[in-house]
Order: sequence, then C-alpha cells, then structure tokens
Amino acid sequence: MTSHIPAFTHESEVQRSTGEYKIKPIKKKVRELLGYPYPQRIPKDVFVEQWIGISTDEFHRAKDADVRYMKNVHPLIEMGWSRSDCVRYLASLGLADTPKSSCLGCPFHGNAQWRHIRDTSPEEWQDVVEFDAVIRKGNARANATGNKLLGQAFLHRSRVPLSEAPIDHVTAAERAALQDEPADVYELEHGVADGCSPWACRGDVDAPAQDDFGLTS
Repeated sequence: MTSHIPAFTHESEVQRSTGEYKIKPIKKKVRELLGYPYPQRIPKDVFVEQWIGISTDEFHRAKDADVRYMKNVHPLIEMGWSRSDCVRYLASLGLADTPKSSCLGCPFHGNAQWRHIRDTSPEEWQDVVEFDAVIRKGNARANATGNKLLGQAFLHRSRVPLSEAPIDHVTAAERAALQDEPADVYELEHGVADGCSPWACRGDVDAPAQDDFGLTS
C-alpha cells in the first residue's frame, strides 16, 4: 500500500493526495457509525450528511463524496460566506484567535505553526518529528519491488529533518529562494493561507502528475 502526502524533496516540491490519512479513516468510521463495517454492503437509502466548512474563496475545492453512503454539504458556500465573513463571525463570539484547520504533519505549515506544536504539545511534536523521519525511508513494499523513489521527503521546506529545521527564524537561504518561488516571508512564517478539510487538502489542488513516490504508510 502506498500513502501519498504533500512533501518537499531536494529535486522538487511534490504534491500528493492525503486520502490514506484523511478520507479512508473517515469512511471507515462512518461505516462503523452506520453499522455496516467493510466489506458489508450499505443499503441505498442509508447515508450520512457530512458538513464541510469550505468558504466561497475556495468553492473550487467543494466536491461530492465518491461513495453513495456519504453526502457532502457545504453550508458556508450555501450562505455565501467568505473567509472574512467567518473571521468576523468568530470575532463576534470572542473566538478571533481560532486557528485554520490543518493536519498535524502538514508540510504547508509555516514556522510559527511548527513552533506552536513544539512549544505547546511535546507529545504531538514528537509524533510529527518521528513521522517526518519515517517518510524518508519510502514505502516498504515499493522499495521491495524496486519502485523508483523520487528523492527523500521532508515536511519542512528547508528539506532537513524537522527536528533540525530552522523553525525559529527564516534563514538567508530561504529568503534568497523567494526570488524564484511564489512564497513570501509571511507564508514562510505563517503557512499557506488556504485552510484544509477532510475532503479538500491543499496538496490535492492542481497536483502535477508524478511517478509513484512510494511514501511509507
């Protein structure tokens, strides 16, 4: 089994689906809640309604579920709410500091997000450091069958182990790279602006075609 995630390599920035880490676990749980664990067939009239918080700024990421027993609903789009509308509403409730959604080990984190995990949740930081190390070994089955590994993968854009990454400051090399990359200093510190949802990862949008990257599961 091959698990694809967005990742940085020395050769390129590879963007991949996160179905293995997001969608499959959700489907598994939904089946359990419905009382039809795999491989049982789910009756046509049995389904769950899943509300997904994608705003009008990212309407292109609103997708239908690919299984009959899940119906995706996008209430923010139906209400015509943008990200700014959501921020104003949260501020009115005293929740202005609500962070954007993302996976713990998301490579689109900025340095501030990595520092927050490290400084406020040591156990989660250890988990993500270990995950960062594991993905560089590739997928065991892919390696055994001789599948090509397209470079070593890293969660931090510096392309060094997360435990050694310069998350306390933006390095001179990173600043110099801004001349050739679309990112800016704000993005390096605070991460990519787009939020995530279980069915819409930033890495799934306009992903370039690649050979099997062979990341470990």
